[in-house]
Amino acid sequence: MVRVMVVDDHPMWRDAVERDLAAAGHEVVAVASNGQEALARFPAARPQVVVLDLQIPAPNGVECTAQMLRQDPSARVLILSASGEQSDVLEAVKAGATGYLVKSASSADLLDAVRRVAEGDTVFTPGLAGLVLGEFRRIADTPAEVPGDQLTERETEVLKMVAKGMSYKQIAERLVLSHRTVQNHVQNTLRKLQMNNRVQLTRWAIAHGLDDDTTVS
Repeated sequence: MVRVMVVDDHPMWRDAVERDLAAAGHEVVAVASNGQEALARFPAARPQVVVLDLQIPAPNGVECTAQMLRQDPSARVLILSASGEQSDVLEAVKAGATGYLVKSASSADLLDAVRRVAEGDTVFTPGLAGLVLGEFRRIADTPAEVPGDQLTERETEVLKMVAKGMSYKQIAERLVLSHRTVQNHVQNTLRKLQMNNRVQLTRWAIAHGLDDDTTVS
């Protein structure tokens, strides 16, 4: 069960998402129809995942994402938007969103995304993950040495795969590890590098050249 908050200004859509989440066994701890309501209800609701529309009455989804994560860095924001525009996706990710689905996604896609985002994975509608990774590579600083005294060999190996946009499941299959073991490696790496989520970790890994095939042993 995941504690979820749903924010959308269209009542029929918001109610449908709430019903799907409840039917799947998740706990909907709060709903809101605009940014002001969302920010007011967020602290007491303490959701693990916020399913958030971008185009809501002020503050918009990007501003809400940034403010929520400043209050609680452990929360995860999954954007559910009608827009698949590059600028919208990148603004949301830069604000800290760890997932982005367009509203043409199925109910099963949404439920899978909520579960995966709660576990710390990043989830994007097909095609958007490559867009985000491409932007991270474009803005990356000059590659530098990985601080080997901080990360173990296995943590670095997992981090290289994170930098390539691989999911926890894909990493687990590649390294013949359990999903939980991969999660633990990522959580340890986040702690050592003093980061809050996988989006930040991916950006850091790319900036340090870990998405380069030549760095993979």
